[in-house]
Amino acid sequence: MWSVAIRTLIADRGKLFTALVGVVFSIMLVNVQGGLFLGLIHKAGMLVDCGEADVWVGHRRIHNVDFPRDIPRRWVHRVRAVPGVKNAEPYLLGFTDMTLPRGGFETVLIVGVERVSRLGEAWNVVEGHPHSILENDGIIVDVCEGDKLDYPQVGELREVGRRRARVVAQTEGVMNFLVTPYVFTTYERALKFLNSPADRCSYILVQLEPGADPQAVCAGIKQRLPEVEAFPKSTYSRISVNFWMTRTGLGISFGAATLLGLFVGLVIVAQTLYALVLDRLPEYGTLKAMGATEGQVFSLLVTQALSMATVGSALGLAFVALLQQRFNTPKAPIVVPWWLSLGSCALVLLICLVSALLPYIRVRKVDPIMVLQG
Repeated sequence: MWSVAIRTLIADRGKLFTALVGVVFSIMLVNVQGGLFLGLIHKAGMLVDCGEADVWVGHRRIHNVDFPRDIPRRWVHRVRAVPGVKNAEPYLLGFTDMTLPRGGFETVLIVGVERVSRLGEAWNVVEGHPHSILENDGIIVDVCEGDKLDYPQVGELREVGRRRARVVAQTEGVMNFLVTPYVFTTYERALKFLNSPADRCSYILVQLEPGADPQAVCAGIKQRLPEVEAFPKSTYSRISVNFWMTRTGLGISFGAATLLGLFVGLVIVAQTLYALVLDRLPEYGTLKAMGATEGQVFSLLVTQALSMATVGSALGLAFVALLQQRFNTPKAPIVVPWWLSLGSCALVLLICLVSALLPYIRVRKVDPIMVLQG
């Protein structure tokens, strides 16, 4: 039956090609569209995920890492006294303007890092070093934000918050969900850029002792400081992502577009498989007249569906890999995890199997006697 099923598919190359296009299109759409969505939404929690802190402590109403509310800096000492805390440092975020060489300006998000700490410092540094911000007026910007910041070079002087700044290093791919570029600097210098009081900070970043339970430490911090919220890194990253998922139509728009394209592609597959069977009803009647059982006929249809799904999925994933290699950029990252690829293939396989059931209903009604009489 396997041989008959493959020959039947190859015999009508036009319909076979149409069905394969439907499967390939569905696989590509789910993975590329889903990969773009995952890459984009990952930016919402990037500062948390890559900040090296195990616990984030902030104002009670924090719901997004890029929109903090100030808390007293003196609370750092109380956090350090909580059992399980190895180190705690203040962290400052705030919006200000960078003056551009051509006379314009661009709103930037200042990230102030404590001088003696590695918590929250810049990462993916491609030119210079993260500790370069210790130099006079030092700031770190991202090369991918060059079109917004007039392509600053290392050593170039700028004005940030009406104060002198000098680019001392550059990162690559450190971009948030907003259109506002990150600018890393020291905590003290960030206070000046933002014209913020010296006794305030946005977060307290916590590094835990080896083996310490993050949830237990968070509970201890909130018991000692009822005015704050404390979240493990993974939890606060998820909160930041959910902020954009629930406050905007991002998830709905991406999901609707993906499901619509998937539906169109799979309808093509189902219709083609159904047409292939209808065109050969007399041949299936002949098989039944020759002694083929209902189970054998059904296995033939299932084999066709499995072959279509397998070949189409393989081709689709190959095209996804090519598109990811060609078009994946820090501005529009395409993140395709294994579970997304596996899930899309399983979904296509399921739809193909369901599509095989529909024509089987017609095949069961074929009377072998009518074929022999013909």
